[in-house]
Amino acid sequence: MTTAVPTDRERGAVQAYLRLLSTVRAGLDAPGGPAAVPPGVLDEAESALRAAGLSGTEESFFRLLRAWFPPADGPAAPGA
Repeated sequence: MTTAVPTDRERGAVQAYLRLLSTVRAGLDAPGGPAAVPPGVLDEAESALRAAGLSGTEESFFRLLRAWFPPADGPAAPGA
């Protein structure tokens, strides 16, 4: 487990990703089938990743995400 404290920008990227994930889940659960993800939500997540220096480095981002929100149960994701 990583002991480093995430920077404000890293924390912002994780929070934006979680908001995006929540929006996508809500869209998938919408009556009548999946709804489109509002562009602003996706733009926010992409901007936050760029600001944190994590754009194009998904492996680093998901490592950070797993360190901040470890799986509640089950095996860790590969590379964790």
